[in-house]
Amino acid sequence: MEKRKLGSSDIEIAPLVFGGNVFGWTIDDNKTFELLDAFVDAGFNAIDTADVYSVWVPGNKGGESETAIGKWFKKSGKRDKVVLATKVGGEMGPGQKGLGRKYIISQVETSLQRLQTDYIDLYQSHYDDLETPVEETMEAYDQLIKEGKVRIIGASNFEIPRLEEAIKFSLKHEMPSYQTFQPEFNLFDRKVFEEEIAPFTMGINLSVISYFSLASGFLTGKYRSKEDLQGSKRSGMVEKYLNDRGFRILAALDELAAEYHVTPATLSLAWLMAHPAVAAPIASATSLEQLHELTQAATITLEDAAIEKLDEASAY
Repeated sequence: MEKRKLGSSDIEIAPLVFGGNVFGWTIDDNKTFELLDAFVDAGFNAIDTADVYSVWVPGNKGGESETAIGKWFKKSGKRDKVVLATKVGGEMGPGQKGLGRKYIISQVETSLQRLQTDYIDLYQSHYDDLETPVEETMEAYDQLIKEGKVRIIGASNFEIPRLEEAIKFSLKHEMPSYQTFQPEFNLFDRKVFEEEIAPFTMGINLSVISYFSLASGFLTGKYRSKEDLQGSKRSGMVEKYLNDRGFRILAALDELAAEYHVTPATLSLAWLMAHPAVAAPIASATSLEQLHELTQAATITLEDAAIEKLDEASAY
């Protein structure tokens, strides 16, 4: 399995990250254990979650995903085979959010307890906190890395100027700097990433781990009309893709899927993996069949003509 370095660190990951937002939400512990065992046994090693997963579910309080992963670590004994990524800063409840020093220091302890581990490989700022100076945030991360509770740090959902400000501060003061960045990027949502984010991240060796890699499921080909969305939890997120450009992308995926004998989801991820600015896309699965579609993307090499066809179909 090909491994890709995260930034200038010594951490390497396979080119697909399992998205942990489904743990403790749409799948139970037994299914979580089954999927994570299959994922790691297939040679993949990166799992991404967040402290807030899945606070949006009625009755949940956040931390459900981390708790499920922690149970799996204890049951499987596979902690040392995993590059574990989680996030801090999202709103857990009234007054419980942000990137202030005290908050980060307290939240990492809670995450470590839920995850049943004594270190986090990649700790990420989930959202920017405009009320907190970047130096306060970076000093908190510096402390956690010195204490051995965190190996490297990353950011998600930042505007590029703020990301650059944080990185410049770290370098100036010889402190640990962000090694990864998590933006939205997929065959449909390309413009901001390719015009603004990729030129910056590639210029400073910042590894990109993309989310919404399958456009909320649209790029699986499952949703092709408003009727297909009836009863789906994703209807609100997918409807925006049901337009001429979206259908053009699906048509190209269908054609190439037949040629490569894979699914549209597999092709969509392979296209992301082939992008020079992407270290690995994040994708979630709720069944072994879905997981196979995702992991298969790392086993195929798209020819230039296939990449060109997808580029043209998804052009704005």
